[in-house]
Amino acid sequence: MESSLAPLLPLFERERSAGRPVALGVLLHTAGSTYRRPGALLLIAASGEYAGLLAGGCLEGDLAQHALEVIGTGRARLITYDLRNPDDLIWGMGAGCEGAMRILLLRVGPQEHWQPLVTLAGALAAHEPAAAGIVAESADPSIPPGTLILTHGETEVLPASARQRLLQPELIEAVREARRASAPGWLETRGCRVLLLPLSLPPRLLLLGGGPDAQPVADFAARLHWKVTVADHRPGYAVPARFPSAERVILTRPEALSQEVELARFTAAVVMSHHLPTDLQYLRALCRSAPPYIGLLGPPARREKLLAELGTEAVRLRERLRAPVGLNLGGRSPEAIALAIVAEILAFVQKPLPLE
Repeated sequence: MESSLAPLLPLFERERSAGRPVALGVLLHTAGSTYRRPGALLLIAASGEYAGLLAGGCLEGDLAQHALEVIGTGRARLITYDLRNPDDLIWGMGAGCEGAMRILLLRVGPQEHWQPLVTLAGALAAHEPAAAGIVAESADPSIPPGTLILTHGETEVLPASARQRLLQPELIEAVREARRASAPGWLETRGCRVLLLPLSLPPRLLLLGGGPDAQPVADFAARLHWKVTVADHRPGYAVPARFPSAERVILTRPEALSQEVELARFTAAVVMSHHLPTDLQYLRALCRSAPPYIGLLGPPARREKLLAELGTEAVRLRERLRAPVGLNLGGRSPEAIALAIVAEILAFVQKPLPLE
């Protein structure tokens, strides 16, 4: 998905608990300059409240009016906005995006068993791959737009009315393959055009050192809905209350790090204990593990001293190591350095999505 599912979930859980159906907006196609790219999601309640953004707030109010019809009838709707006309400021929404978007609105409620959000939210909580196949266009009235094919693990979820027509090896395999994709794709089959939408799993970030300057790093990462683990050997720092947004806070000796956490599960690790022997132990553990991004806080001279101490093991580290860690934004405060670190990791993990 072009956008994280996480921002939609508080509104979804609230409306679901109250038994109120919602409308899910899926951005299918864009042309020209647009705020988001295909795969972005928007959730709209019957009250008009929404979570997520497709157009920076320019079109969401208008979409809420269409969402009321979708929630009431249960029939999915395709909505097209073309803001490339210079007269848009006069007759249109005044968005000024100079682009076009095609959005599918579908109801998510008790009659739909709250799909696709139940399956996708469960996969997100477990940090497991999942994907949705969403029929966007169909020449067959028995398979209307909005029909779903979901995969999580080895299970497939289909509306009973479409089960016989859509349970075909080609489609199921395509949705399964989409779980490993980094961007949405399309499948044309039996008169249906199906959007293959992979769940975007957030990066897992490991902070090796829990000092005061690690706190804003964890905070910025949490705002992006990343999964953060903090490890430190000092009892005064490895305190969960200091990192309320972290998934885990671990008190551990650096030489025992690999016994406490599965290092291969992390997308990025940042070594920032400010203690040379401890950082050396952390780097030694990371030499033998798989995180593709490794950051080291401190100047180049410190980096070279640590790499020299690692000896031949440093060969397995150099290509992955960012040291000094972070983009050169020019700031010196803990918050500015944290922003630089998170920005560099975001640039590393973010892959550009096709314009379709």
